[in-house]
Amino acid sequence: MLSQVKQKVEMDRIDTSLIALRRILRATEMFGREVKRSAGVTPAQFRVLQIIGEKGQATATAISTRMRVSQATVTSLVDKLVGEGMVLREKSTQDRRQTNIHVTPKGRQTLASAPDPLQQRFVRKFSEMEDWEQAMLVANLERVAAMLDAHELDASPVLDTGDFKHTGDS
Repeated sequence: MLSQVKQKVEMDRIDTSLIALRRILRATEMFGREVKRSAGVTPAQFRVLQIIGEKGQATATAISTRMRVSQATVTSLVDKLVGEGMVLREKSTQDRRQTNIHVTPKGRQTLASAPDPLQQRFVRKFSEMEDWEQAMLVANLERVAAMLDAHELDASPVLDTGDFKHTGDS
């Protein structure tokens, strides 16, 4: 009898965990659709635009480093933003080997009109947590990622379900 009770408790915890994961995935998907609908870009493209917009320009290497994704991923994201007229590439006047990526007026308008990014909501609420709570949450999220064999995924601090490639794809 005790074994059956323990099994039921474990199954309830498994179900509750899976429901929580699904809620996170659904919130991410819903936000992605909202950003795409209102701003015309994906959350990952929006993050690239934010990084470029901070100083008005950035290199692909700087974006790649900030987002912790491959150069190939950044190139793909920037290509889409160039195609939408939100950024443009320009050879550096100081170093001809370097290409700078500049935000356009349309890109600035997109930054101003987009909804509050999901990750910024997370950052605000995470910052309000006690230090030990933050450490515990990070450890648990890393453990969940390991449980899902997600250690080889090219991941960025952007809550999105697309636009990223496996690290082996670069």
